This record gives sequence, structure tokens and C-alpha cells, in this order.
Amino acid sequence: MTLIAPRTRTGTAAGPSDKVGRWPLPSTVTAAVVVLVLLVVATVAPALLAPYDPYAINLDAVLSPPSWAHPFGTDLSGRDLLSRIIYGTRQSLAIGLGAVAIASVLAVLLGIAAGLSSGVARALANRWIEVMFAFPTVLLGLLLVSVFGPGPTTLVFAIGIGIAPGYARIVRGQVLAVRNAPYVEAATAILHPRSRILFQHIAPNALRPMIVTVTLGIGQAIIWASGLAYLGLGVPPPAPEWGALLDAGRTYITVAWWLEIFPGLVIVVVALAFTTLGRYLGNRLEGIKR
Repeated sequence: MTLIAPRTRTGTAAGPSDKVGRWPLPSTVTAAVVVLVLLVVATVAPALLAPYDPYAINLDAVLSPPSWAHPFGTDLSGRDLLSRIIYGTRQSLAIGLGAVAIASVLAVLLGIAAGLSSGVARALANRWIEVMFAFPTVLLGLLLVSVFGPGPTTLVFAIGIGIAPGYARIVRGQVLAVRNAPYVEAATAILHPRSRILFQHIAPNALRPMIVTVTLGIGQAIIWASGLAYLGLGVPPPAPEWGALLDAGRTYITVAWWLEIFPGLVIVVVALAFTTLGRYLGNRLEGIKR
């Protein structure tokens, strides 16, 4: 019987790392530009970009539709909506980042405790994660607002605590997958201290997916903040936070559509930008070029 050597394939299909070319997709570039502009507006340029004082009342321009003088129209007090959206960028972004920061800290502590501890500590961490995961964020917002009153700090903690269990489940799953890896067993066999094993081997590999999760979570947190503010649980007026703008304009949606459309579009665009960047980072970590 003659053995036939397998022919070498010269035109193999592209693997995951060669799925798309070196350069990011136009949607990713657009998302990066949106996020960059958002950061610039929030940190250094509200006063330079806003055409009017966001708190200045002009009774001669009450509920004016979009025009050259007021591209996004005005509200019930004659305040320029574009200026209020620009000034609200800082507050909305701060709420999103603050909520994600709180959620990340809680998730890391609970996820590592649930994945590495044993006995009562592990049972308590797992039960807390599962119970809070089933607890509605809106209900948590109502509870905190009733105790501490409405405001940006209350909003940040309500959203951060509300989304932390989902992050904690991700960290717990990664810790359970990493703790029995060969390099962890090797470090244990040569008697490395447990703290060194945790911080040098387990934590860096288990927390890598959190980079993607945090990026995706910023847009999610901004949407949650806007939703809670729309229900009257967010930043009280006359703050120009985006959710507060939606809440202020809902009564006049039939006569002044711009009070809902423009803040809503800004929220959607920002959330999509962070989501697109999060997916791009996830693909890069998996070795897929997009």
C-alpha cells in the first residue's frame, strides 16, 4: 500500500487573528472620535463650545423650535438646549464613570471571594451575588433616593451597586477557570506565597475581561442614569444632566419634540460609541483584528 503524503495547503482560510485587516473598522474609528470629543467637552471646553449660559432664562424665547440662533431649540424657561446638553456632558460622564468604578471594585472583591474562598465566606459571597443580581436597579434607586434624597452621588451608588453583581459573576467565572491553571499549580508547588500567586498570576489573568466589561458598562451606566432621572430619581433640576433634560421635557413632548429628541439622540450615540469600543477591545484581546 502506497502512502500519499498530504498536500500542503498554500491558500488556507484566514484564522481568527487574520479575520479582518490591520486597521479598525470605520465604525470603531467613529466611536473613538465620539468618545474623544466627549472627553474634551467634559473636561476642558464647555464654556468654549456652549453658545449660551445653560442657566440663563430668556422669557422671549420660551419653547423656541430649532433655529440658527438655537440649533437644538429652547426649553420652558427659554434656556438654550444645546448649551445645556454640552454642560451636562461632564455630569453625565462623571455619573457613568463613577458608577462603573464602584461596580468594578465591588465585583473584584466579591468575585475573588466567591472564587477563591471556601466555607461560609464563599457561600455568603455567592448568595449575595445571586440575590443582588435578581434585585431590580430601579427598585434599588428608589430605596436609596428615599433614604438619601435625589442627587448625583445617590445616582452613582444606586447604579454602581445595581450593576456590580453582573460584573462579579464574570470575575468569579474567570477566577474559577484560572485558579487551577498549570502556572498557578506550578507557583503553588514551589511554595510561592498565596498573596504573590493572587496578585501575579490569578488576578491579572482573571481580570482581563473586565477591561471590555468596564468599557461596555460606561454606556450602560449612562443609560441607567438617564432612565432613573427620567423617573424623577436622578439629579434634580435645573441641572443639565442628560436624564434630567429628558425628565424636564417629557411633559411638553407633543408641543416641543426637540426637548426629548436631541438629549435622547446624544445618549444613544454616546452609548453606541462606548459599546463599539468595548467590542473592539474584546476582539483585540481575543486576537481578532477589527
